[in-house]
Amino acid sequence: MIFFSIPISAESFGLPYLSAYLDSIGSNFSHGVNFATAGSTVRPQNTTFRQTGYSPISLDVQYNEYYDFHTRSQTFRAKDEVFKKLLPKAEVFSDALYTIDIGQNDLTAGYFLNMTSSEVKAYVPDVLDQFKKIVENIYGQGGRYFWIHNTGPFGCLPYVLERLPYKVSEIDKAGCASPYNEVAKFFNQALKEVVIQLRKDLPLAAITYVDVYSAKYSIISDPKKYGFKQPLVACCGHGGKFNYDKNIGCGWGKIIVKGKEILLGKSCEDPSVWVNWDGIHFTEAANKWVYDQIVNGAFSDPPIPLNMACHRNI
Repeated sequence: MIFFSIPISAESFGLPYLSAYLDSIGSNFSHGVNFATAGSTVRPQNTTFRQTGYSPISLDVQYNEYYDFHTRSQTFRAKDEVFKKLLPKAEVFSDALYTIDIGQNDLTAGYFLNMTSSEVKAYVPDVLDQFKKIVENIYGQGGRYFWIHNTGPFGCLPYVLERLPYKVSEIDKAGCASPYNEVAKFFNQALKEVVIQLRKDLPLAAITYVDVYSAKYSIISDPKKYGFKQPLVACCGHGGKFNYDKNIGCGWGKIIVKGKEILLGKSCEDPSVWVNWDGIHFTEAANKWVYDQIVNGAFSDPPIPLNMACHRNI
């Protein structure tokens, strides 16, 4: 997912949230644009959202939207004074920070098609080759600063633990499925090698690799230490060991009991102390905790804070 922006966390920098590119009516793009979509992948899945749950707006589509926005924003700025307040100046595209957080869905997509871990690993080079080309294309459009997240420990997520097979012996001390986390680590190591190569190929770029995996695994493996509980159970969901049912999602799924309609996919009482929200995503509180860990550069390579990400080390 591409987030074209000067800040990543709007709140911490005192700026408005980024408007979604596709939400063009009434949006203000002068301070950045969000091209991300839920369920997106690097590689096109060649399936509908209804078939697999993955977005048809893959990374190449997001880049095409960015390319179109880059060109058309300048055309419209030149037409009317009102657009100068809503669209970025030309120089912003080179000054902005490009945040890319994507890859997990590419891995789980293979598993949901009944692939083995070896088969999923086999297509990781193709995923990262396509990823690398997108970064190169953004660089070709003037982008110079990149904040790239690796993928998280998806073997700890309820929707994986509930839907995908694993052996009891493959559960680690945190309760996560080790085979899936090993594939995430495999992907992350390969991604880091791609970043190293990009630094060589794009000499004017400043590229920060952020180890989100380690930050997320910390809160999952020792939640009480950080004021959380139930890291492997969804706050909002219905049924089963992990409070997750793919057929009864958060906020939907109803039954009639004694003439009354009852909502099944309910939220827990206090989401602020839960790690997982709906079986797939972290809660707002957990995401905030992860952000607080990575913002100072403690999980970054090079180890620089977010507010220095737009400075190139000579």
